[in-house]
Amino acid sequence: MRSGLLRGWKVRVGLSVIVFFVLLALLGPWLTAAVPGLDPRANDLTAIGQPPSAQHWLGTTQFGQDVLAQTIEGARGSLFVGFLSAVIGTALAILVGLPAGYFGGRTDSWLNFLSNLFIVMPVLPLILIVAGYMQGTGLWVIALIIGFFGWSGGARTIRAQAMSVSNRDFVLAMRTLGEPHHRLLFHEVLPHLTGWIAAMFLQGVIGGVMAEAGLAFLGISDSGAISWGTMIQAAQQQSAVLRGMWWWFVPPGLCIALVATAATLVNFGVDELSNPKLRTVRRSVVRRTRDRAGRASRADRADGVVGETRVGSDA
Repeated sequence: MRSGLLRGWKVRVGLSVIVFFVLLALLGPWLTAAVPGLDPRANDLTAIGQPPSAQHWLGTTQFGQDVLAQTIEGARGSLFVGFLSAVIGTALAILVGLPAGYFGGRTDSWLNFLSNLFIVMPVLPLILIVAGYMQGTGLWVIALIIGFFGWSGGARTIRAQAMSVSNRDFVLAMRTLGEPHHRLLFHEVLPHLTGWIAAMFLQGVIGGVMAEAGLAFLGISDSGAISWGTMIQAAQQQSAVLRGMWWWFVPPGLCIALVATAATLVNFGVDELSNPKLRTVRRSVVRRTRDRAGRASRADRADGVVGETRVGSDA
């Protein structure tokens, strides 16, 4: 599965973009400290609201702060919220959905009721209320809130897949032989759900990054933290669109779009590899394309031979 995953161009492109932003987030503090003029909090009073130039590659904000430095620093905050909320949401989905699908009966009824309760809840208003009333809504708190309220849909998917795998012959045979439940859960059922869990995690990363940007845009965030969402929110407050300061809000918005596109590409690649139907369709399409190319090349060679024969006969 690992070798097949890396052969797809979608996965390679998506992973390259994600690895680039992860390295940017990890090495960002060292980079901004080592390069002069890349302090995200420094104010250059001689270049206020300036467009991209040789001194400031992505221009400056209304307060004279370098947009490139803030974009680099913002990668750390946005990806931190995205990955942490995805880890929390995926873990809760597995803890609720896996035993519900495996055990069934009363356990399934109670856990399914819990999942349905979170599904019908108005998630966005609840996030706004909780984040608004909690003191010190930093990136940790934002990530915890997003992850806590974003697991119910994944739990329903894990439940359905775990129920399907648990009713297969090899699981029923091992259960008849007296195999412990924990071993069946984590060594037999859970490995068959790897593709679904990976897709759920990537979807959680996208949702976490965009939810953090949305909450920051609405003003529910730590004013001292720098993320792509807080950059867009600051640009909105200072009317950057009306002033034509596109270099202030386009870089963070483009970074969010690139991360979402990269995670979606990896998700598509994992789905094609883990789904036998998509794998079969892909092989048939490749086979048909090769057959058509082979027939076209043979027809071209046959036309060439006929043409040479006609020329020789005329001579």
